[in-house]
Amino acid sequence: MAWFILFVAGLLEVGWAVGLKYTEGFTKLVPSVLTLTSMAASVGMLALALKELPMGTAYAVWTGIGAVGTAALGIYLFGDPATVARIACIGLIVAGIAGLKLVS
Repeated sequence: MAWFILFVAGLLEVGWAVGLKYTEGFTKLVPSVLTLTSMAASVGMLALALKELPMGTAYAVWTGIGAVGTAALGIYLFGDPATVARIACIGLIVAGIAGLKLVS
């Protein structure tokens, strides 16, 4: 269950990272409230997952999910470049996340 909670926490991290773009410097109320709520929920769920998972592994997986998801949505939503090198680096992050899951 801790891995599932950590996965959802990572998805919420993606949500708040992407949400920051829509807040326009926290000048838009609804996106700002949703972003701040997602931030709190993400960190709260990370804290719950840390009850059962090693701290270094959980934090690395949480940030990895956030980094990969945010990079992917940046490409999809905002037209960020999708170069071969960039996709390869995202793949390395995914490999690291999978490796940490396998050895924990």
